[in-house]
Amino acid sequence: MTGAQRRPRVMAKKKSADELTDRRLAGLVTLLGENATFVISGARIARELGVSRTTVWRLVTRLRALGVTVRGRAATGYFLESVADILTPEALKSALKGTLFAKHILHFFRTDSTNRVALELGHAGEPEGTVVIAEEQTAGRGRAGRTWHSERATGIYVTLLLRPRLAPVQAPLLTMMAGIAARNAVAAVTGLPVDLKWPNDLLLAGKKLGGILTEMHAEPNLVKFIIVGIGLNVNQQQFPTELRAVATSLRAETGKRQSRLEILVRLLREFERGYREMLSDGSANIIKRFEEVSSYARGKKVRVVTGAETFNGVTAGLTGEGLLRVARSDGSVFTVIAGDVSELR
Repeated sequence: MTGAQRRPRVMAKKKSADELTDRRLAGLVTLLGENATFVISGARIARELGVSRTTVWRLVTRLRALGVTVRGRAATGYFLESVADILTPEALKSALKGTLFAKHILHFFRTDSTNRVALELGHAGEPEGTVVIAEEQTAGRGRAGRTWHSERATGIYVTLLLRPRLAPVQAPLLTMMAGIAARNAVAAVTGLPVDLKWPNDLLLAGKKLGGILTEMHAEPNLVKFIIVGIGLNVNQQQFPTELRAVATSLRAETGKRQSRLEILVRLLREFERGYREMLSDGSANIIKRFEEVSSYARGKKVRVVTGAETFNGVTAGLTGEGLLRVARSDGSVFTVIAGDVSELR
């Protein structure tokens, strides 16, 4: 899910369940990561993973094919030249212990879309708090059918499955809350001032740092489940030609590699805090916090494109459901339910 938006293209074919990361593969990453730069014999790896030496070799080969730099040979042993920044369920569960998101984490080295996977899990009855994360997406999804650039092992591509007792009209609040959580996580780790562009973009130095895609399954008056997809550019150093002028990453802005694990853990903890607060106290504080940190919430000259019209105006705050209000030149105020909002330069 992230990067900057491209035009719609054909979605990849549905992925099979066996592409879920093999626990043995995740175990190998964890074992090598905990002993980075030290050679671990194939015999020890086989013993700890409960597999044969031949299987160890096959797992190492698979890791290399996925872009993880594993050195060594079957006759001597294996090691990582540096700690692999792979978001394994084991590492996340340990760091998220005691939170809503620690119990059910599904990891993919490669999938088409974490949102697509999470939607299927929602319909299948998976519990609230399920996390779907991928190292790479082949058909990451954005708003209005757009796709997203999702480079392997450099960004955060994660979707959360939630089952809140909310009215469908309140769903946009979760998009805003995810934006606030991502902004706070980035600020805590890097100190960078991320701006939030209504309804779902994270901006840094005027360029897109990430985005959020919220989808739901609901009855007329009650949400059955909601999925919140969050994409964040962390360690990308290059983007496709058509995105270079509009996209950026934390590494590009700071000049150094950032820990995806640290940022994701902070993001999920921030999100849970806001989520529980919203369910107990309502939406007022979310609206207030978003307006405080978003330059787009009030006083921004914008162009609004809806299905029916295009007009210019000045943003005038948010409604109680998180919809954007825009004042026209004639003094009337328009509430944007769906559409594109861009800064008018």
